[in-house]
Amino acid sequence: MRLGIVGMLPGDLRSFTDVHFKSIRELGFTGAGFHLPGELLNAISDEDAARCRQRFADHEIDLAQFAVTYGDCLFDPDPEVRSGAVAKVIRGAGIAARLGADCYLIRPGSRNPAGPWTPHRENHTPEAHALLNRTLREIANRTAAQNVVIVVETHVVSILNTPTACRRLIESVDSANLRLVMDYVNHFESIDHVYSDTERLNHIFETIGPLAPVCHVKDISVGNRLVVHLEEAVPGLGELNLALALGLFHAHHPEGYALIEHLGPDQIPLAAANVREFSKRAGIPIY
Repeated sequence: MRLGIVGMLPGDLRSFTDVHFKSIRELGFTGAGFHLPGELLNAISDEDAARCRQRFADHEIDLAQFAVTYGDCLFDPDPEVRSGAVAKVIRGAGIAARLGADCYLIRPGSRNPAGPWTPHRENHTPEAHALLNRTLREIANRTAAQNVVIVVETHVVSILNTPTACRRLIESVDSANLRLVMDYVNHFESIDHVYSDTERLNHIFETIGPLAPVCHVKDISVGNRLVVHLEEAVPGLGELNLALALGLFHAHHPEGYALIEHLGPDQIPLAAANVREFSKRAGIPIY
């Protein structure tokens, strides 16, 4: 398994400096990822991408995950909205190819106008799933020649709310260049899931492990509030058996990247140390 970080590079690849990459290497990461704001898609030239790719190479760091952020919904009932979203995703795929990214992360969106990671009852209708299937099939077909592995982000509040729904989508689109992100924390729906984490982790990895070549490493804490609040936590400071999670990912993708994300600069060193310790306990070599 390889270890990388998302969050130590700014969104605009034109602003990367040697300092950014030296900081990443000092913490022992061999890969990194970043999220390009969607509004910058048309501002990134081929020369910008070439310079960025060379900077990664110069510092011997892999671009483990490239993502584009956007608020559009890939299964919006309005065909013009879907068409605009597809155009952004395809433009991003071209940049991912020029950067030589290991994978290109996209999001399905939501019918909730509050944002792509917000719940809505219409996210889960058969019609919504049919539209997402159609959109992703188009994206996969139009980007196949670019040799980019597209990975779809998933979450319990999204249309891809369960491991079964995720697997069904990938199998129905049936494209070798369309896969998932193994963000196991995003598939914990209840306190029972957290306190029965061995069972839940085994189910998640058994269902979608082979289809998810990149892993987001996080932990979960249960909030001390009246209603259920499951919060992301620094790896090792939450409730989950991370040695099991990392072992399950490594079993499916021994050369895959486990990416630490969603942490502040002061939390990243501890997270990296904890992930290395859990990996050691599980007998997992980190390259």
